[in-house]
Amino acid sequence: MYVTSATGNGISRRGVIGTAAAVGAGGWLTGSGTAWAAPEEAADRPGTTHERLVRAAAMRWRRLPGDWKDGPFLGNGLLGAQVYRGAAPNSVKIMVSHGQVQDQRPQWRAPYGFSRLPIGHFDLTLAGEVTDIDWTLDLWDAELRGTVTTTRGSVRFSMLVHNSRTALLISTRPSAGERSAAWTFTWMPAISPRQKDRPADYTGNPDARTGSAGDTHYVQQPLVAGGGWATAWRERRVGTGRLLAAHIVYRFPDDLDGTTELAVAEVARTLAADPDELVRGHRDWWHRFYRRSLLSVPDKRLQDFYWIQLYKAACATRAGGPSMSEWGPWYPETGGSWTAVWWNLNVQIATWLIQGSNHLELDSVTSTFKDFEKNLPLSVPPEYQDGQTYALAHPSDWTLRPGAKTVGIPGTSTKTDNNGNLIWAMHNIWLSYRHTMDVRIVRDVLYPILVKAVNFYDHFLHEGGDGKLHLPLTRSPEWADAEDCTYDLSLLRWGCATLLDCLRVLRTDHPRAGRWREILRRLVDYPRDATGIMIGAAKPLTESHRHFSHMLWLYPLGELDWDRAGDRDIMRTTFDHWVKDRALWAGYSYGVASSMASRMERPEEALDFLTFFTGGNVINNAWMTANTMYVEGGNLGTESPLTAAQSILDMAVQSHGGVVRVFPSISRRWPDASVQSLRTQGAFLVDADRSGGRTRWVRVHSEAGAPLVLAHGIEGAVDVRDGRGRRLRYRETAPGRVEIPLGRDETAVVVPRGTHPDLDPREVPAVGDAEPWGLPD
Repeated sequence: MYVTSATGNGISRRGVIGTAAAVGAGGWLTGSGTAWAAPEEAADRPGTTHERLVRAAAMRWRRLPGDWKDGPFLGNGLLGAQVYRGAAPNSVKIMVSHGQVQDQRPQWRAPYGFSRLPIGHFDLTLAGEVTDIDWTLDLWDAELRGTVTTTRGSVRFSMLVHNSRTALLISTRPSAGERSAAWTFTWMPAISPRQKDRPADYTGNPDARTGSAGDTHYVQQPLVAGGGWATAWRERRVGTGRLLAAHIVYRFPDDLDGTTELAVAEVARTLAADPDELVRGHRDWWHRFYRRSLLSVPDKRLQDFYWIQLYKAACATRAGGPSMSEWGPWYPETGGSWTAVWWNLNVQIATWLIQGSNHLELDSVTSTFKDFEKNLPLSVPPEYQDGQTYALAHPSDWTLRPGAKTVGIPGTSTKTDNNGNLIWAMHNIWLSYRHTMDVRIVRDVLYPILVKAVNFYDHFLHEGGDGKLHLPLTRSPEWADAEDCTYDLSLLRWGCATLLDCLRVLRTDHPRAGRWREILRRLVDYPRDATGIMIGAAKPLTESHRHFSHMLWLYPLGELDWDRAGDRDIMRTTFDHWVKDRALWAGYSYGVASSMASRMERPEEALDFLTFFTGGNVINNAWMTANTMYVEGGNLGTESPLTAAQSILDMAVQSHGGVVRVFPSISRRWPDASVQSLRTQGAFLVDADRSGGRTRWVRVHSEAGAPLVLAHGIEGAVDVRDGRGRRLRYRETAPGRVEIPLGRDETAVVVPRGTHPDLDPREVPAVGDAEPWGLPD
């Protein structure tokens, strides 16, 4: 927990032992076991479609993974663990990390001053050298199980990061030849791994201190700035069975001895519990998580990939927790440059999938801005800190503090590509509002922040000779400087339009509402030439560009819409020009290109972009790894595969522009598809089934009573009924499109006229073979 008040007067060995003994007296000390019950088999029980789909997506390892890029991973939004080869031939390593563990020195930019810091790793040292492994990461239970075989015997194990206790639990059963197998912990120096732009006066944090309290071992890691974290663990043995429990507690600027006492006490509490009860609670959360929605497609490799990304997202972030950094909670042992939270694209695209997949419980973006809005003025250049202006530099820490860095000033030599970060982040929050219609999101987060974010741009708008409002020189992310930069213009235009929508939602007014209307009326149009919409004034796109910064108006902002015939030519021209040269693309370029193609009703291209990226192809210097993580040059990340999961959702359901579209971009190579409870704008939950290339039925449940315009895609005449089979009023507005007046908590079912299909979700038949993800060979 991030704490800002100091507590504790030093660690007392007697006090820690006493606490541990008191907590543990009712549990392990009375002879409890060291393992938990194996999961029940799904078999063909009724009502287990979700379970069968998710268990089928299990990742498998038959070769020993080497590092972050190919090992199994576990997490609960805070604590992360990865498993791979140890330093010696007779060892296996469990790298442990924590999403809150960072430095606290604001005199430097966030990559150093608030850098994510390494913690360390547990190593299982075996009697013999590892000769074989057989591991399965069961997504349904969020548990890694398997066997390590050595020249002297074997060790069976089960491992999880407990969902609510934030504990690493590892149960092991060694054979006779491996009874000497033992755990050790190695702490890593608390130094930022980043080398780029390292401050001349940067120094690492002090060395860690080791100790024990009874049978519980701990490592204290102090920070130069105060506070720090403690890693505590203990192994319980009963017969040949063993159970390792570990906790990491981070607090700043609290007394480190007090933090250590907490970590030791947490270990005691965990080991005091019945392991079956602990694991039952853990599994129950994950089972409820997966039942919130369903997606099944014929390409089982991609179907499994989609479920793995949902698992990854839930491991990496939760509402109320740290916003998603580039690494999630998994610190890469080899380091890298992405040591903080990147807001110029990465957080935004990594979290798109949470709304459509019906997982708003993972919405750490909204909760981050709600909890830490107070830090946004820190990103504003001093001369514009007027109390009415917000900005967001990148990177920041998970509390939105940028350290010794503000956004640049447009039109000056300090300009940077940071100016749009905050409004783009507000678009993610707007998506959460639109998918829930929860007015509190607008009132408490979106509206008050967006007002001040738009104010930042308004400082620099000026009237040109054409009577239009223009922006001075800014930077289009990762490509070029330009006046009237399309990236900034599109975000400013969206911001003003959304503020006026907020006024309607909140039934209020604002003194600057007239100015927002004026900006929308007078803001210069996007610069265009024969290649489409350009980077900015006099700045066409002339070479490969991995970022889609000049196309936000197409996706995700949706300012131009394929439904409007007058928008199609410029959308098509700009997109085709961007995609024709992919030499310098990154992984996320393919995911976004897929989603854009889906928006423009080009399903075959959408699938091609997606399968190319997920197929392990090297893209310039980037690729997706065997465990669905991501490599880009010398850096490691999570965002591009998570973005690709949104690409699959965009094939299945879209809801921009006030229309819910069902199966709008399904390739002819996918004759079947089934979805359940996919969430759309307007707070609708969509179930639908496609078979033999045709939509068989669509069911829409309204949570908020918003107007429903449904592009159902069913050929010919339809029947529209409520959830009890009674006919509903509707109006056909175009072939395959109807308006249905649904109230709050009402349901509409649309089927081909005269049919009564089974409305249950299903796993659709496979097209082709699909090897499991991981290292299954």
